[in-house]
Amino acid sequence: MKAIYNHIILTGLIGLLTVNVVLAQSEAPVQTQKSANAKITNLAPTPPMGWNSWNTFQTRIDEKLLRDMVDTFVSSGMRDAGYKYFTLDDGWMSMERDQNGQLVADPKKFPSGMKAFADYVHSKGLKFGIYNCAGDKTCAGYPGTRGHEYEDARLYASWGVDLLKYDWCNTDSLNAREAYITMARALQATGRPVLFSLCEWGNHQPWLWANGVGEMYRATGDITANFDKDKHMGTWTALSVLTIVDKQPAIRQYNGPNHWNDPDMLEVGNGMSFAEDKAHFSLWCMLAAPLIAGNDLRKMSEQTKNILTNKAVIAIDQDALGVAAYRNSSENGLETWVKPLSDGGWAVCFLNRSDKAQDITYNWAKNPLQDSFSRRTADFTGAVYRLHDVWAKKDVGTTRGLFKTSIPARDVVLLLLTQK
Repeated sequence: MKAIYNHIILTGLIGLLTVNVVLAQSEAPVQTQKSANAKITNLAPTPPMGWNSWNTFQTRIDEKLLRDMVDTFVSSGMRDAGYKYFTLDDGWMSMERDQNGQLVADPKKFPSGMKAFADYVHSKGLKFGIYNCAGDKTCAGYPGTRGHEYEDARLYASWGVDLLKYDWCNTDSLNAREAYITMARALQATGRPVLFSLCEWGNHQPWLWANGVGEMYRATGDITANFDKDKHMGTWTALSVLTIVDKQPAIRQYNGPNHWNDPDMLEVGNGMSFAEDKAHFSLWCMLAAPLIAGNDLRKMSEQTKNILTNKAVIAIDQDALGVAAYRNSSENGLETWVKPLSDGGWAVCFLNRSDKAQDITYNWAKNPLQDSFSRRTADFTGAVYRLHDVWAKKDVGTTRGLFKTSIPARDVVLLLLTQK
């Protein structure tokens, strides 16, 4: 009887253990699924920085050229200056999907395949970005993503993609907001952190709805390497630096951590003058804009490299407060742009838009700063700030005195104000 009793007890314990094991196994997938479904956030607490192939190479890209570019990205100091995304724009794929409906990297351009190239980018301490389009075809006529959002997202994740630039060509009657939300959900479903760059050109006011959909969103049409003259391209117009700048004040309140207004890629080193390049870069940093270089890194001059890798100017762009500059004054082609900073200081950029040098005498006491958006003020009749010329790399007095200087044509003077 005792033996029978012990057998019953033992059988019961085994049964309980079995039930517990089964329960544990059944709960594990639920926990994993919950974790996988948690939204990936905080991919761009400061404006993203990187390089993109389009401005210089358009679709004329291949593995050898781009591996050389990756190497130069590192050796030139770009990576150490904070640039981290290396992005292939349009033209990386074959003209047709394969028999299973999958995108295929052009085997002539990328004989080693896209996964191998992504691995090479990652081996250099960089992140890998890629391009596609919300329409049936990309802007250059390659296969678009419409109807393939989830399978394309899974493919990108399998390659190790860290950024997706998503364009807006050949979209017919697509609803922009819904199309971008669909792709954002597809990227999230992969479980891989992929920064989502919306390239919708601002036609559907993405600043009103893209916060939480993507980390950066184009607020204008495409840029061209002209400082103040737009370039007509037949059916569309490429915009100058100043045309794009003039569109920014109206939307500055929508800019901030993880949701950046994107005034398009940088044209520094692509044919403008040194002064124009310096002004262009300064203004993008004042606007807290993504800094995506678009020049041939292998051929850049020392002047171009010194602009793109100036850490003091980049620090203004990357300031943790994430507030875009506002235009404080404008008269006779001379403008003052003001950006509040997280340490209580300010960046002030004097822009000379005109074709001749202009002398300025700036009275700080008569020009208090007041930003209703950030709720920051500076009354220079009381507080005193040290002035540091960021490009000249020298102190130039304080706000107690007048600031006098001459600004060359199409150039800037960029000051950092630090309270004493």
